[in-house]
Amino acid sequence: KHSLLPSANSGKMWMWALWILPLLYKFSLTALPAKPENTSCILYYKKNLTCTWSPEKETSYTKYVVKRTYSYGNKRDICKANSSTGTWCSFFSPTITPPDYFTIEVEAQNKDGTVTSDITHWTLNTIMKMEPPKILSVKPILGFKKMMQIKWELYDSLFSSSNLNYTLRFRTVNSTHWVKVNFQSDDLVYNLKGLQAFTEYIVAMQCVVNGSYFWSDWSQEKMGITEEEVPSGLDLWRVLRPAEVDGRRPVQLLWKKARGAPVLEKTFGYIISYFPENNTNLTQTISTTTQQCELHLGGKTYWVSVTSYNSLGKSPVATMRIPAVGEKPFQCIEAMRVFLVQDLLVVEWQSSAPEVDTWMVEWFPDLDLEPSDISWESVSQASNWTIPQDKLKPFCLYNISVYPLLQDEVGEPYSIQAYAKEGTPMEGPVAKAENIGVKTVTITWKEIPKSERKGFISNYTVFYQAEGGKEFSKTVGSSIQQYDLESLTRRTSYTAHVLARTRAGGINGTKINFKTLSLSVFEIVLITSLVGGGLLIFTVLTVASGLRKPIKLSHLCWPDIPNPAESSIATWHGHDCKNKSNLKEFDDSVNTEDSILKSYSAPSDLTDKLVVNFENFLEEVSTEEAEKSQENILGGEKNEYVTSPSRPDCPPGKSLKILTEIPSGKSQLSYLGMSEENFSEAEEQLLSSGESVDQDYFCEEGASNPYLKNSVTTREFLVHEKLPDHTKKEV
Repeated sequence: KHSLLPSANSGKMWMWALWILPLLYKFSLTALPAKPENTSCILYYKKNLTCTWSPEKETSYTKYVVKRTYSYGNKRDICKANSSTGTWCSFFSPTITPPDYFTIEVEAQNKDGTVTSDITHWTLNTIMKMEPPKILSVKPILGFKKMMQIKWELYDSLFSSSNLNYTLRFRTVNSTHWVKVNFQSDDLVYNLKGLQAFTEYIVAMQCVVNGSYFWSDWSQEKMGITEEEVPSGLDLWRVLRPAEVDGRRPVQLLWKKARGAPVLEKTFGYIISYFPENNTNLTQTISTTTQQCELHLGGKTYWVSVTSYNSLGKSPVATMRIPAVGEKPFQCIEAMRVFLVQDLLVVEWQSSAPEVDTWMVEWFPDLDLEPSDISWESVSQASNWTIPQDKLKPFCLYNISVYPLLQDEVGEPYSIQAYAKEGTPMEGPVAKAENIGVKTVTITWKEIPKSERKGFISNYTVFYQAEGGKEFSKTVGSSIQQYDLESLTRRTSYTAHVLARTRAGGINGTKINFKTLSLSVFEIVLITSLVGGGLLIFTVLTVASGLRKPIKLSHLCWPDIPNPAESSIATWHGHDCKNKSNLKEFDDSVNTEDSILKSYSAPSDLTDKLVVNFENFLEEVSTEEAEKSQENILGGEKNEYVTSPSRPDCPPGKSLKILTEIPSGKSQLSYLGMSEENFSEAEEQLLSSGESVDQDYFCEEGASNPYLKNSVTTREFLVHEKLPDHTKKEV
């Protein structure tokens, strides 16, 4: 029996579990709306009472019911809303009448249930928000030059102004800073004091019910102007130019309204006076309507004063001392820096002179020209100066200078350059490749013009890449305009370009192409030196070897010339000359004479010397053959030629002249160009000397044959005048 009890109890528990699980699952899917909290109500005067609560959004559709109980629980009304329209609800008139007390309760309901907020208590006077006042006029008060009167009206004329508090705000037309004044007024009029004369102001108002937490919105703005008065003082500055050839120095005077002067101050003109220091008798005065003037002063110290005037009078005098040309200004600024803080450009400096507490800041765009648009501003009791970025040109380089002012003296300025806003340069650097070698090259580039930089160049990056290879880069400082690339590949094409970078970014320059060399200059010189050195060593060895064997060297330098006398041709020539007794026969009408070669004793070397002229012999033979073929053309005349293998000795300084032909008849005489008498005389002289006319040897004075050093023979060929041209050429 006891063993059956546990099994029965466990069965009942399983039955209860199966019945409860669906209920738990259904309960887990239930999502009640969030409880409304942070209830807030505002009473818009004579419009509605609007209440809001949180949270602003629900995950599921929710209905809201706002229950309002007022008049100490005697009355109740409701306002309905839902999550699609928003978590707010408004009650409209006539059920809202201040002063009154009421409670607010918000009920949120969705398909899963309802949740109610806590009850809040409200007083209408504390949550009332009025409509803003309507400004009727803003006018100056006659006789009061720095005052204006503001008049307005309320949204509900029946509402008492004594139950309201007011706030008035005003500013000048060129300013964004509002000045606020709180006051109460029963007659809807207020006199605004402490203004500037002849200045435009913009005014706006708001109000609040006494005891309320909510101010009205600002009214529409209204503009007014204060009364005119005598012009205020001027701020005066100067720009010193270099002295001219005649010693005079141009000085540009600049002035503007002093800080705090009326914005619309009416000025008819300006009066400028200047004179040398300690000599007021030389004062000169000029007038102008502009706010600058250029004076040509001498090299001495001058004093300059400027005043402005209108219909009411003159302004206080602004004076400035112009130092002499050679005067050296004092120095006190040790360092200066410029930086950006949010939307402001800040210039800060350090001074070594604590007595200096006034400074003049000067700035103008750096356009590589003489500054024409100079701005300036004085600073007192501070060692820094700020200017909004929007008052400077973006991407424009400015020159900023700070001058210390001590009484009437202007010290040495300290200058710095700055950009109000930096950008990417307009164009990249223009690069080129120089000093191209086997494995090195120099990449040079030009500096980007100031007008195209749009910022300070922080660095340059050189990118280079071999054809079909990986790209490499090298970064250098902003002051460097070239870089040497090394470890390149021999005889390879490369592309390269340079990137210029500022704080805002970088821009690439144009790409250039170059190709490394196959051989360097050093390698070419080395190869040339090795080849030349080898030739030199070979020459030295050859000469040394020749010195050891001089005969071999002489044969190398001066080889032996073959002796024509020992050749077979010379042997044939001599044999032919000995066997021949007759050379040619001419016409029967002409007496034929045989030229017989006669033997004479001759020096042993005569044969060598004559054989050298073997070429002439060949010419003679060719001439004889030509004469045979043209016997008829020659008219039957015949010339005989003989070659003498030997000659008589001639004294030194004489040359042997061999007459190889004895012409016969008048034709021969005329051919030789002499008369019969001259010919007979010559023949007699030969006979008287004991020699036959047939020998035809003559010794003449003259130098030896320049071609053959040992030759003393000169051959003369007599050509008949009547021979055809082609025969002469053959001879």
